[in-house]
Amino acid sequence: MARSFRLGTRGSPLARWQAEWVAARLREHGVAVELILITTQGDVRTGPLGQIGGEGLFTKEIQRALLADEVDLAVHSLKDLPTTTVPDLALAAVPPREGIRDVLVSAIAKSLAELPQGAKNGTGSLRRRAQLLHLRPDLQLFDIRGNIDTRLQKLDAGEYHAILLAEAGLRRLGLASRIAYAIPPETMLPAVGQGALGIETRANDTETRQAVSVLNDPETFHAVTAERALLAALRAGCLAPVGAWGRLVAGQLQLDAVVVSPDGREKITATVAGEPTAAHDLGEQAGAELIALGAAAIIAGARSNPGS
Repeated sequence: MARSFRLGTRGSPLARWQAEWVAARLREHGVAVELILITTQGDVRTGPLGQIGGEGLFTKEIQRALLADEVDLAVHSLKDLPTTTVPDLALAAVPPREGIRDVLVSAIAKSLAELPQGAKNGTGSLRRRAQLLHLRPDLQLFDIRGNIDTRLQKLDAGEYHAILLAEAGLRRLGLASRIAYAIPPETMLPAVGQGALGIETRANDTETRQAVSVLNDPETFHAVTAERALLAALRAGCLAPVGAWGRLVAGQLQLDAVVVSPDGREKITATVAGEPTAAHDLGEQAGAELIALGAAAIIAGARSNPGS
């Protein structure tokens, strides 16, 4: 009997969709997969992410299960996966990316410019908060937690004039009709890895790594490699006010990056380009350029006072 691979996943609707999508693609290649549900700290703790431990809240328990040989592979939203290397684990595959943009969900505005003066906006992302305040310092920003359905319910109940979400999550859950405005990445750079899935395995599990390799998309892999190397170079963590966008432009890998202070007043940017195979080096180069422009001080300030 062929081996059945155990896929660890969170139980939220989006996490289940992502895991089922990966499982279905693997089954198309004749790979048997069973889902193992794992509860993470991010699923049970409440409050702003930056105040409850933040980085790794949605991944650590799944990684522990991998290391304990309780599951063979895990599917992460790549923007939630810390860039710190976990010994004996490997990012084995990154499938083709979904939409990378941030989107505005609102019944009263179809663009950022249409939001009323002082409008109440909900977001759980310091990166979105900072970039939005840079564009519209008059807006009121409030933290919002919960899965996508919970956030939409809060919006519909009138707690906010608008909320900001990731395009990918809404599209994956069949909720694209809720998008009032897709914010161009040139206006608001997405989170590192946004829209991409990361398939993680044990580094020495050659059988599992070979099985999932059929899902790897080299273009997406290079793009997120550059983005994650940038974040690691900044020593920022996935909750920091850092945006990045890696993609192929005329055969070259281009990486745009931004760091913005939580109040939106300070903004620094960097753009680098080079061969896709040099993705990691490009990310480190962009990180060095941002550090030279003062990124470390902005990130340190955001870490100590994220709501400033």
